[in-house]
Amino acid sequence: MALAKVVLAVPHGFCAGVERAVLTVEKALELYPPPVYVRRQIVHNQHVVDELAARGAVFVQELSEVPRGATVVFAAHGVSPEVRAEAVQRGLKTIDATCPMVAKVHHEAKLYAERGLQILLIGQRGHDEVVGTTGEAPEHITLVESPEDVEALEVADATKLVWLTQTTLSVDDTSQTVARLRARFCDLIDPPTEDICYATQNRQSSIKLIAGHCDLVIVVGSKNSSNSTRLADVAIEAGAKAAHRVEDASEIDPSWLAGVESVGVSSGASAPDVLLQGVLEYLQGRGFGRAIEEVFTEEDMYFPLPAELLHDLAVAEASGLAG
Repeated sequence: MALAKVVLAVPHGFCAGVERAVLTVEKALELYPPPVYVRRQIVHNQHVVDELAARGAVFVQELSEVPRGATVVFAAHGVSPEVRAEAVQRGLKTIDATCPMVAKVHHEAKLYAERGLQILLIGQRGHDEVVGTTGEAPEHITLVESPEDVEALEVADATKLVWLTQTTLSVDDTSQTVARLRARFCDLIDPPTEDICYATQNRQSSIKLIAGHCDLVIVVGSKNSSNSTRLADVAIEAGAKAAHRVEDASEIDPSWLAGVESVGVSSGASAPDVLLQGVLEYLQGRGFGRAIEEVFTEEDMYFPLPAELLHDLAVAEASGLAG
C-alpha cells in the first residue's frame, strides 16, 4: 500500500526581515554587556522568543521596564517616533531591527503626511506594525480593517487620499479593500510600490499551488503571527478540504489525519524551520511519506544588519573584542 502523500510548499519559513531581526539579537547578546533588552517579541513566534530568552535576552513590553542607559533592540514590526523619543530621554542604547519592508511603509506615511494627505491604512487594529506606522502621523492616518469598513469612512477631502497597508496581510483581502476604496474615492492615490511583503505574497502563492490537491494543509506559525494565521485561510480558499495552523507538531490533532491521503505543509515567515521539520517527522511517524517539494519561487532576498550594530561589530573586531 502506497504511503500517504506529503507536499511541502516552497518557499516557507523565515523571510529576510525575520532572519535579520533574530541575528540582530544574537549578535547583540555576543557584543554588548548583559542584559540586552528587546522591546516586544522580536518576531511573532514564541519558540524564537523563548530560545533567545534562554540565551540571555530580556523581553519587555515597554521601555519603562528597561533600566536607564541599557541596550535595547526594537522588534522587526517597528516602533513609533514616540517610542524612539522615550529611548533618547531614558538614555538607552538602541538597536533598530525594524524590517526594511516595514520601515518603507513608515517612510511613505511620513512623506504623505507632509503633503497634507489623509492616509487610509489597511491593517489590523492593535497589531504592533500598525501601531508603529500610525505613530508616524496619527493625525493623518485612518485605519481600515476590512472592505466592510469603507462605506462608513469619513474623510476630510476626497481628493487628498492615499492608501497604505500593513506588510503581512493577505494579498487577496487587501485587493478587495483597495477595490472598494477606489470605487468610492475616484481620486485615491496608490503607493509608489507594493507594500505587502514579498515573503507574505510568496508564501500565500506557494500554498495556493498545493492546496487544491491536498485533503489537509498544516501551517506552522504562532497565533499572533498575522501572515501565519492567514495562510490557513488562504489554503481553504484555494481548495484545501481542511487547514489548521499549529505552533508545532505537538498541536496536531491525530483525528485530522483520519482518511487523509495527501497533506500539504507550509510555515509562516516568522516560524523557524526546525518546527516545520518536526511536523514532517510527526507525519512520517504516522505512515506518511517523505515530503515532496512544490516550488512556487526561490527567494534570495537579503537585508544587512542594522547600521548601528554593524558599526559596533566593526569597532569590536578592530579592537580584538569580537567573539
